[in-house]
Amino acid sequence: MNILEAEIYPEIEAFATGYLEVGDGHEIYYEQSGNMSGKATVYLHGGPGAGSSPRARRFYDPAVYHIVQFDQRGCGNSRPAATLESNTTWHLIADMERLREHLGLERWQVSGGSWGSTLALLYAQAHPERVTELILRGIFLITERENAWLFQDGANRIFPDAWPAFRDLIPAAERHDMIGAYYRRLTSDDAELRRRAAKAWATWEASACCLIPNADYIAKSGSDEYAVAIARLECHYIVNNAFLKDEQQILRDVPRIRGLPGVIIHGRYDVVCPVEAAWALHEAWPEAELRIVPDAGHIAYEPGITRELVRATDRFRFD
Repeated sequence: MNILEAEIYPEIEAFATGYLEVGDGHEIYYEQSGNMSGKATVYLHGGPGAGSSPRARRFYDPAVYHIVQFDQRGCGNSRPAATLESNTTWHLIADMERLREHLGLERWQVSGGSWGSTLALLYAQAHPERVTELILRGIFLITERENAWLFQDGANRIFPDAWPAFRDLIPAAERHDMIGAYYRRLTSDDAELRRRAAKAWATWEASACCLIPNADYIAKSGSDEYAVAIARLECHYIVNNAFLKDEQQILRDVPRIRGLPGVIIHGRYDVVCPVEAAWALHEAWPEAELRIVPDAGHIAYEPGITRELVRATDRFRFD
């Protein structure tokens, strides 16, 4: 057993799964694991579009936590797949409330990474009375600066070897707006063009995710089914600024959650979501504990970030 396996909780199976109709023709898939009578927690996956993973259960003590996971609209096992219709941040927040009520939970701890951190913050700002704590990883404030860094100019200077496969799908005349160019292709009527654009988008992002690039993770991210969902939904949310009033909304509304206990975890060398976003959130919310992991990039399963996630869930498990 390696050091990380000794520090993370064992693999467990879900004790219940199901689908919940949430309107607009959507059904969201959800799973419950751990202790049904325990402290409720919900884990929000990233993307948008990534879908939930059984591995995320391992951040929680299964003897203590009632662990809820669900696939957001258009993601994972939710139906219909990869659809953009009736798919906004506000739909997702309403879905969370429907799911909480469906499961008979009064309040729950809310955790999420990357886009999951964005959704967690917005949910908590909308429903602070339903949240016991926030555990946030890889902060993404969905600003123009962050999006341009990853998809226009910034991350390409750190991963110049991975950039051409993303760049070269787009003709030179359109490269001044890579996100817009990809959005046109990801929403095209041409299925093959959508597939190629999705694969290029998802592979580029995965190439920048880890401190030490992970070939298996990159290959999985570039698989057709995964890539189409994550690329279409990410691009959809980015071009629509996550359907927020403006890009300062999350930081402006931090006073709504300052009474909640919180932990912010971020890799020092996160190239997908640079650490300045976590610092900006911490400055607005100084009561939250900020843990910058010195030897990590973006994903939750890098050892240093995993350790901090387990530390955070352990800290709150009996509160």
